[in-house]
Amino acid sequence: MTTEMKKVFSRPESLKDVQTHFCPGCHHGTIHRLVADAMDFFGIKDQTIGVASVGCSVFLYGYFDIDVIEAPHGRAPAVATGAKRVHPKRPVFSYQGDGDLAAIGTSEIIHTANRGEPITVIFVNNTTYGMTGGQMAPTTLPSQKTTTSPAGRNVAKDGYPLKMAELLSNLEGVAYSVRVAVDTPKHAIQAGKAIRKAFETSVKNNGFAFVEVLASCPTNWGMNPLAANERVGSEMIPYFPLGVYKDCDQK
Repeated sequence: MTTEMKKVFSRPESLKDVQTHFCPGCHHGTIHRLVADAMDFFGIKDQTIGVASVGCSVFLYGYFDIDVIEAPHGRAPAVATGAKRVHPKRPVFSYQGDGDLAAIGTSEIIHTANRGEPITVIFVNNTTYGMTGGQMAPTTLPSQKTTTSPAGRNVAKDGYPLKMAELLSNLEGVAYSVRVAVDTPKHAIQAGKAIRKAFETSVKNNGFAFVEVLASCPTNWGMNPLAANERVGSEMIPYFPLGVYKDCDQK
């Protein structure tokens, strides 16, 4: 007697069937999965335009089975704005890291959000420059050691980490701003719902949507995957509280 097993978990159609290159324990793969799930939910794979910038996000085209535009460092929101204005009926999103969005791209993200451009921005915050050697980023935690802050970030000299979800929530053009994490199954489920909500905002052209995702970077943190994952909950979340900072649908 042969019993067929029902398949209950599979690769989203919006993701290519390729092997990941990301470091063991890196959260980019999980976040990719949640973004792809959102596109599959709305059935927008063939319409969506993704915009990747410089950093670990640059490999977006290698994982997503969608149209992807490569943008110069920090300029993804500006490029996404152009794509959306040329194709107003197509969902457009950017996928960016903290060294990209919150440093060289600060001007682009703030003005794009302030104008209320109807795009979705997925912001991966792992408190470091992940691709270029683990330098201090705008989101590096106080006292966190990096290759350019070997004694730890000194807030008296280097300033405080930027809290982008809170910062952007104060702009009138922003329709949705949220911070999530993927370090636990519960948090990953919540993150998936937030990303889906952000894509719904874009699909309906209801304004600018921003999702900050707290993520690990085991290689540049000098940790094994388990310790790095635990650090998200023990150090990052207390400093960068999870939650919805603005949702125009709940006014």
